Amino acid sequence: MKSNRQRDLALINAVGFLRSFGVGLMGVVLGIYLFRTGLTSAAIGLVIAVGLAGSALATVIMSLAADRIGRKRFLIILSLLSTFGGIALVLSPRMPVFLVMAFIGMLNGTGTDRSAAYALDQAIVPGLVPEVRRTWSLAWYDVLLDGGGSLGALGAGLPLHLQHQLSISLLGCYRVVFVGYSGLCLVIAVLYLGLSPEVELARASTLAPIRTGITPESKRIIAKLTALFSLDAFGGGFLTDALVSYWFCRRFGIA
Repeated sequence: MKSNRQRDLALINAVGFLRSFGVGLMGVVLGIYLFRTGLTSAAIGLVIAVGLAGSALATVIMSLAADRIGRKRFLIILSLLSTFGGIALVLSPRMPVFLVMAFIGMLNGTGTDRSAAYALDQAIVPGLVPEVRRTWSLAWYDVLLDGGGSLGALGAGLPLHLQHQLSISLLGCYRVVFVGYSGLCLVIAVLYLGLSPEVELARASTLAPIRTGITPESKRIIAKLTALFSLDAFGGGFLTDALVSYWFCRRFGIA
């Protein structure tokens, strides 16, 4: 059992790193690519907002249904749905269809992984380690996510590199990168298949309904933290990585 938990923890950390790499990459190239395809500033902001709205809805559904459906199964579903974001960018359909695909694919233009999968990972990790290791394990998980996101942002130069190597159009090179992003999401889904039953919520009986109780004192603390994080996220929404990169591209012509 202990070996299963150690393996699950290593797998969660590795998958979090890979997922954050993809998010960091998309955070830089998304706004620039949409600008190069001819979208206006308002349309770019709409795409980013719709993608984040899809992620928010997925997190709500996760909180209500993940333990009933199964955490492992839900993580796989989320990873498969994420492929729609990359596919939408490759196909670049008309705006209504594009927005639907961005919503379903939870297209993340923030450059930071704060997705439903991230929230579910953080629910799983404390159950895989002793109490005295929980803070350290969650901190190390976040270090790996930030490291993956940083490397992903560095990888934003891939389209220009591919253009020099393959001698194809720059937009074509961006689409190659987006195909790779969708492929990465599929790899993540396959890796999640390796999780053991240890990641699931323990139940006294498989037939018993899942019940969670939160004390009034804890509810007040959670409400205050949620309000604080909401304000922080509201401000962060004005400066998503995709919009900052887009601004540098338009204002200074930075590739």
